[in-house]
Amino acid sequence: MNKLIINSSKKLLSSSLNKNILKSQTALLSNVVPDNRIEVFVDDKPVLVQPGVTVLQACAEAGVEIPRFCYHERLAIAGNCRMCLVEIERTPKPVASCAMPVMKGMKIKTDSPVTRKAREGVMEFMLVNHPLDCPVCDQGGECDLQDQAMAFGSDRSRFTDNLFSGKRATEDKNLGPLVKTSMNRCIHCTRCVRFASEVAGVDDLGTTGRGNDMQIGTYVEKLLASEVSGNVIDLCPVGALTSKPYAFTARPWELRKISSIDVLDALGSNIVVQHRAGDVMRILPRLNEDINEEWLDDKARFSYDGLRRQRLVTPMVRGHDGLLKPCEWDDAFYAIADKLSRASGSQIAALAGGLADAESLVALKDLMNRLGSENVFVEESFPGQASGTDLRSNYVANSGITNLEQADLVLLVGTNPRYEAPLYNTRIRKSLVHNELKVALIGSQVNLSYEYDYLGDSAQILEDLLNGKHEYSKFLAKAKKPLIVLGSAALQRKDGDALLNLATRLSEKLRTQNGCPNDWRVFNVLHRWASQVAALDIGYRSGIEQIKAQKPKILYLLGADEDLVSRVDGDDTFIIYQGHHGDRGAEIADVVLPGAAYTEKSATYVNTEGRAQQASFVVAPPGKAKEDWQILRALSDVLGNPLPYDDLDALRKRMGEVSPTLTSYDKIESASFLPLSVSLSQKVKPALSKEPIRAWQTELGDFYMTNPISRASLTMARCVQSFKKTNEPVKQTQANANP
Repeated sequence: MNKLIINSSKKLLSSSLNKNILKSQTALLSNVVPDNRIEVFVDDKPVLVQPGVTVLQACAEAGVEIPRFCYHERLAIAGNCRMCLVEIERTPKPVASCAMPVMKGMKIKTDSPVTRKAREGVMEFMLVNHPLDCPVCDQGGECDLQDQAMAFGSDRSRFTDNLFSGKRATEDKNLGPLVKTSMNRCIHCTRCVRFASEVAGVDDLGTTGRGNDMQIGTYVEKLLASEVSGNVIDLCPVGALTSKPYAFTARPWELRKISSIDVLDALGSNIVVQHRAGDVMRILPRLNEDINEEWLDDKARFSYDGLRRQRLVTPMVRGHDGLLKPCEWDDAFYAIADKLSRASGSQIAALAGGLADAESLVALKDLMNRLGSENVFVEESFPGQASGTDLRSNYVANSGITNLEQADLVLLVGTNPRYEAPLYNTRIRKSLVHNELKVALIGSQVNLSYEYDYLGDSAQILEDLLNGKHEYSKFLAKAKKPLIVLGSAALQRKDGDALLNLATRLSEKLRTQNGCPNDWRVFNVLHRWASQVAALDIGYRSGIEQIKAQKPKILYLLGADEDLVSRVDGDDTFIIYQGHHGDRGAEIADVVLPGAAYTEKSATYVNTEGRAQQASFVVAPPGKAKEDWQILRALSDVLGNPLPYDDLDALRKRMGEVSPTLTSYDKIESASFLPLSVSLSQKVKPALSKEPIRAWQTELGDFYMTNPISRASLTMARCVQSFKKTNEPVKQTQANANP
């Protein structure tokens, strides 16, 4: 009877060999050249490498590519595909280069007759059970097995398919609506198993059986419930795991590829958008060691079908019968101009949503200022007392993303990074697994995919930590490189000023008293929306409640679609909505102006660490939709007060005047005013609320429906449906156990 073989990657990570190899990989990736290098010979070429690196890495340093299937530089070493065999002098047989550490004077032969014959034999064994379905395989054209079979395999096989010796057949697994399986193609490299266990923190995948009966799956059929599950598609070297939404829609050589930025969370992951005939067909991650490494979360990867559903394609004006009716651009602009002519500047307000780009934010603010209004607000509030948003260090992740790997303690306050910023969370997990990082949480007790110290959900805990009264204070005092990550959801509370005050003061106390390096930043804010940092840089304020209190005669919504929008809807307020989807904002609008989504314009976004990045123009906006800043520029013409820029270059010059950080692309401008912020905040002592601190998202189902694009996606809807079905039996069991 088959036994469930639990994934052994955790054991591998704990072994001394893997720890040395991981350190060596880190040194190689960061271009650190140690002084105690040793000399080895690769094909008679001398190479200096760090002690402890593998033979495969030494060959890479020498510029020799070694074929591999199971080895991946970000995963623990398994050594089970044997494709990376090389000959080493004075060894009786070829060795697996991925698992063999180098020794001084080692002579490695990567192209000897013995090596070539060994690789041919390994490839022949792999193809014995592999189905010949390349013409119908979605991996065709980007398959490692295809490429390596051509380069290192034989031109013939000794396998004969007869009545008694057929190819092995394996039942496909149902992993959910995102990952399509064809397990007959699986070569048991276990990359997916190691990724799920080590990076995603979900121990759902494993192997069952031995030898020819070995299978990879979930043992009991279930959903692969992870927010980063799509990365196993990129990791799979064959066609065993492919994209279910993308299946049979295009071939890789038919697609055009354009580098861009993901804006569905505040991390700014680098992506490659692939399109054909005006449609986005696929989104894949792009390597960026400073932000997302080579991973991508499922919402960014799979919600692209929402870009072509529920789109606004023509301007609309609400008629006397209360219905929105299509019209021309001039008609919509004249309807807006007529209303604006009857209102003073104090009666006009603007509200920017979470997906607005920096160009449109600057244009909207300039337009409001020319109309005599300073009422420009962001959809998500931010504390405004003391220094508030005047100092950039108050509202960005000052330590950056990569420094998570150097930290020895992280205190999370009012956030669930697993669903608010999944790849930020994988960085924390990476440091916890490799560097023994300690993590503590104040807020909702959620599953972060790793162990942490739960301190409670009371705001008083933060004050006790500051005063040294809490039992966890002794751990904070010992930390040499601590980080405090304050979730933006915690700042939406009535005592948001108090939480910001306490977090900044605690951060400065730890930085000065714990002997942190001079360039170490402790305080960080983890935002939820891609537009938030740029909006605060430009001068937008928090304003949902202010707008509600003011009851302006005219309200301009720039992509504002969240639940808070319903609070500002009033019978006497004329609402203009500019955006790309018919979502909540468009429902309450009197005039609708169709804008462009992030794949349809060249735009600037600033991520949570304050790094400005450019999203690229990929496909044209549908119908009569235009880029957002162009709509605002055209409207200013109709109003008789044109904005002083006619093209994108002139607009970005204006952005540089407003805030130089907006045009310092791919750079993080260090914010060093935290001590000043602390001194200013001590003058303000707002009271703490007794309400528990809650995270924004606590379940995987919440993660898929956070913005207009993902809410319009059928794929994301299927994910929510699958997640609910998976959780129903669990909830029912708990209900029966606790009547």
